[in-house]
Amino acid sequence: MKLSSKQIAALKVIVFILCLVPLAYLGWGLWQDMLGANPIENLIRSLGRWTLKFLLITLSITPLRRLTGMNALLRFRRMLGLFCFFYAVLHWSVYLGLDQSFNWVAIAKDIVKRPFITMGMLTFTMLLPLAITSTNGMMRRMGARNWQALHRAVYVIGICAVLHFWWMVKLDTTWPKIYALILTLLLGMRLAWRLRLAKG
Repeated sequence: MKLSSKQIAALKVIVFILCLVPLAYLGWGLWQDMLGANPIENLIRSLGRWTLKFLLITLSITPLRRLTGMNALLRFRRMLGLFCFFYAVLHWSVYLGLDQSFNWVAIAKDIVKRPFITMGMLTFTMLLPLAITSTNGMMRRMGARNWQALHRAVYVIGICAVLHFWWMVKLDTTWPKIYALILTLLLGMRLAWRLRLAKG
């Protein structure tokens, strides 16, 4: 099924609004004091989970396009990737501002002593250049080959993000295992297609 430019534009608006629903829900929960006994921790974790969800959704675009033949799906990949970064920034900002009160000494100690914080900071650091270079203008300036090489870091980012979540949870690892399985499936599909392409 081929979509017209008007249909794609309308769908982009719908997707954009849907991507803001989790934030609206969390904002309402915070306003109404519905986030439990430790609302700041709940907010940090919820924003982190949505960051990971958007990352996996973004990674699923290419496999879905290959399986369905719907090339129009690629038109949504950049938006979803930027929403992943948007939620990552919120996740990071709430941790720095509301949880740590911008106490840089305490933050530095946290990064060194707690492996899941270390992994989270590493993940965010790797995600930052992908967001900065997400525009068509940056792609032209870098050249398609260099741009693609840089953006393949998203696979490593996915692994690091799952590890960050897994190490944070510690006890009940059900959801980290589910996310790890989804990531493994998505990366496995990409690897299989590359191997098939290499064999001709």
